[in-house]
Amino acid sequence: MLKRMFFMLAVVIVIIAGLGFVKYRQIQTAIAQGSSFAPPPDAVTTVVAKSETWPSTLNVIGTTAAIQGVTVSADLPGAVDKIHFESGQAVHAGDILVELDTRQERAQLAAAESDRDLARINSDRDQQLVKEGVVARNQYDNSSAQQKSTEAKVGEIRATIDRKTIKAPFSGILGIRQINLGQYLAAGQAIVSLQALNPIYVNFGVPQQQSSLVQAGRTLRLTSDDVPGVEFAGRVTAIDSVVNEATRNIQVQATLANPGGRLRPGMFVQVELKLGASRDVISLPASAINYAPYGDSVFVVADLKDPKGKTYRGVRQQFVKVEGSRGDQVAVVSGLKSGEEVVSSGVFKLRNGAAVQVNNKVQPPNNPKPKPEDS
Repeated sequence: MLKRMFFMLAVVIVIIAGLGFVKYRQIQTAIAQGSSFAPPPDAVTTVVAKSETWPSTLNVIGTTAAIQGVTVSADLPGAVDKIHFESGQAVHAGDILVELDTRQERAQLAAAESDRDLARINSDRDQQLVKEGVVARNQYDNSSAQQKSTEAKVGEIRATIDRKTIKAPFSGILGIRQINLGQYLAAGQAIVSLQALNPIYVNFGVPQQQSSLVQAGRTLRLTSDDVPGVEFAGRVTAIDSVVNEATRNIQVQATLANPGGRLRPGMFVQVELKLGASRDVISLPASAINYAPYGDSVFVVADLKDPKGKTYRGVRQQFVKVEGSRGDQVAVVSGLKSGEEVVSSGVFKLRNGAAVQVNNKVQPPNNPKPKPEDS
């Protein structure tokens, strides 16, 4: 009985040892296969790096402003008697816009002119009588002062009538009328806005690091999505004397021609300011740059060798310095050579030495002047 138990135990041990050996061999085979397994290459698109000459420019967002702009208002209170303009009309300096009711002032003017004429006659008569010695000198002085007083009264009433005739202070485009015929206007009440649109100002901020490059007289180009296909040219005319503490930008003002008044005050515009001489750069699509806190980089496609010495198509990570952009493109100023093949899309999934498969059937945008369909 005891022999039989030992025999059975030995058989069980042999079976377990056999199974363990088989499993061990399976594991060893799987490890060997895993160590020799190569992941499939990543599909990427590429672009050949080319050297281009870019103008040294600064692209910022600006806001247009009228060179002259006011809200025309009533100087004195009164009822609107006549309106001589329509909303949106172009006017010239001195054109009459509104006449307030001046019937009372004109009646007062007639009375004042009558008093003035009488005072002038009395003054002339007393002057002659003084020469003849008929009246005293002080009587002539009184009549002369009376004449000047009545003339001043006439001038005052005429000035009141003139102030109730509201004129355009300069040439420009009127806004929307804010009054109606017969309406009583209080002093200072708005009538209509008036803006001089040609030429026009554009105001924009420049980072303090580049403020030393901005000088009065530098040329700039301006475009607006609201005026497609049109470029406006202008010059820097004023630079603020202080840097904004919140944005660390310095305010710059430029003046440009605006024929037809296509640019309106308050519009957002794209400003391209020329800062200096042109420079040679490597232009790449923005999607080719792998941005990181420790430095920007690109992946260059090249023939690499694996640990066994076998050649494969892979990528190496190359750190670069990026300065400036233009449309879909960025400018690489160092770290890359012209003629190198650079991954233009799919960089987020790559690592140094990764195998790649190039498929350039669909390329990312690489236009220096893109025109988005939704603009």
